[in-house]
Amino acid sequence: MELWTEDEARLGLKPIVRRVWAAWGIRPTAHQKPRYQWLYLLGFVRPETGEVFWLVMPSMDAEVWSVALREFAAHVGAGPDKRIVLVLDGAGFHTAREVVVPDGIHLVWLPPYSPELQPAERLWPLVRESLANRVFDDIDDLEDTVCARCRELDEQHDVVRRLCRFHWWPAVAAA
Repeated sequence: MELWTEDEARLGLKPIVRRVWAAWGIRPTAHQKPRYQWLYLLGFVRPETGEVFWLVMPSMDAEVWSVALREFAAHVGAGPDKRIVLVLDGAGFHTAREVVVPDGIHLVWLPPYSPELQPAERLWPLVRESLANRVFDDIDDLEDTVCARCRELDEQHDVVRRLCRFHWWPAVAAA
């Protein structure tokens, strides 16, 4: 059995503006070209080890969530011989009746309005730092940048584990 958690973030062409260092007396400028196109990044994280599985989706609903669960189950090898407990928030598409949960995946929901209990929430500052103060030409350019950052984070298990492994998160011994 393995214990994983999942969260999703909506990322778009509307710029993320952050403070920057500038020489004394010089006011920095932030270029903007706000547009309202979005993509959804799903982050499945195993806090105990720092492993992460990423999916980029064009939208988010119960049908897309079912596809995401199927892809995650295939990636981790969930099935009759390997059980995955997946901790989620109570988003409407997580709990919809239309969701198809693959064999070997067991969903557990956090209490309502408790994002501070969700370890996967800690992934988003790591992803957004590569998007801050940048203007993207189109959604494909944004997706390429997000995917490149996710590939970098795939190699940084210690960083992810330090951020997502809460002191109360249970250690699961391999069976």
